[in-house]
Amino acid sequence: MVAEFKSSLAGASVPLAHSWEHTVGSGRALLAMRADWREQLLRAHTELGFRHVRFHGVLDDDMGTLICYNEKPLYSFFNADQINDYLLSIGMKPFVELSFMPAMLASGASTVFQYRANITPPRNYRKWGKLIDRLVRHWIKRYGSREVAKWCLEVWNEPNLEAFWTGGKKGYYKLYRTTVEAIKNIDATLKVGGPSSAQNAWIPEFLDYCDKHEVPVDFVSTHYYPTDAFGKIGTDTLTQLEHAPRDIMKKKAEIAHEQARGLPLYYTEWNVSSNPRDPLHDQSFAAAFAADIALSVDPFVAGYSFWTFTDIFEENYFPSVPFHGGFGLLNLHGIPKPIYRAFQLLHGLGDELYQAEGSHETVKVWVSRGRDIITVFLTNYAMPRHDICTVLVHVQLTGAPRPLSCHLLRIDEDNVNPRRVWEEMGKPDYLNLHDVETLKAASVLSPESYPLRVIEDHIEIDISMPPQSIAAVKVECA
Repeated sequence: MVAEFKSSLAGASVPLAHSWEHTVGSGRALLAMRADWREQLLRAHTELGFRHVRFHGVLDDDMGTLICYNEKPLYSFFNADQINDYLLSIGMKPFVELSFMPAMLASGASTVFQYRANITPPRNYRKWGKLIDRLVRHWIKRYGSREVAKWCLEVWNEPNLEAFWTGGKKGYYKLYRTTVEAIKNIDATLKVGGPSSAQNAWIPEFLDYCDKHEVPVDFVSTHYYPTDAFGKIGTDTLTQLEHAPRDIMKKKAEIAHEQARGLPLYYTEWNVSSNPRDPLHDQSFAAAFAADIALSVDPFVAGYSFWTFTDIFEENYFPSVPFHGGFGLLNLHGIPKPIYRAFQLLHGLGDELYQAEGSHETVKVWVSRGRDIITVFLTNYAMPRHDICTVLVHVQLTGAPRPLSCHLLRIDEDNVNPRRVWEEMGKPDYLNLHDVETLKAASVLSPESYPLRVIEDHIEIDISMPPQSIAAVKVECA
């Protein structure tokens, strides 16, 4: 059975904003002091187009932002400056998450992650406001108001979860109000937002509170993962994804877009699962699923921040196994996973999308146009434990200019699969330099010339799509 799709390049197009490139996530601020972290971020910025980076813990004690020394407060913004200086030097900007609580201000000892980030409210909200005031004034003095006004300042991380905030909803509202007032008293043009919630939570209530109390809010931020709320607590990832609808991320983005009341909407965390040790993250399924998610939510969001660009990440513990199912697009050694290459193909799409008519249970087709290049972008994926097979896909492009050449790039079990090569090596826990080069070679996108049929202004493309795969057909036109 052939899956039939048709697209008219003479018809109307819709903008493709590449919202997934606005921001990308990392673990915590201190990691940004590592040389390998910086090398990987520069690569992701250059090859994938990411413009901002977000991480936890810029206020944590290990950053030295505010500590108690000789029973007095000691402010030091040097480490934060080192990170921001680097980001600006490579053409990126911070998406600032104002967290977690410095021990000197904390009302309790509750922490999260192995690095013990404090998740309690401040004992004294006035002193919290003083910290924010001093930090932001310092940034303006160092970088200028015009530069800092281009950043997003997000208040806290997932306060609707007790694992990240013990102060409840009322406590968060007080934290947000104290923070935004401190910032806006310095410069009203600076962008502040929240509620930075998990699972799309608190958006209407948060905006109601801000409206009622005339508290400024410049953007809405939230998080969602496809595994959220599917299956009982503790259910494994495969079961969660088995029961998650294919379009759950699009549906959640549509809902949040409506709730945001015209404000810019940023998803400041997402991935194909919320499990930091999920083998699917290293496989072609993640590439195909993530590409579909990114394209489907693009009309509804201002930014869609993948969590994370690198496996240099230590919320549970710092790993050493090269492919351990980490969140990253790049593994510890900077070896691109299939999902990294998916983002590379997405980056290569133009800024216009044309409707592709046709449907199939597991195959989707997008037609993009950029300068002199038409891209037919295809995915064939199914959620775990759902049926999927190789599908022959026929795509007809009408109203097309004269093609000059065509090539095909693939991501599937046989293409861009460094994990399989690692497994064939015997799954070594540690890699030597030769191993790293071998695996990098296995992660390369390899373009191949591809035949087209041209009938007047019609272009006919036939392509076989194996399970859990991506294909990009790039047609160069006159």
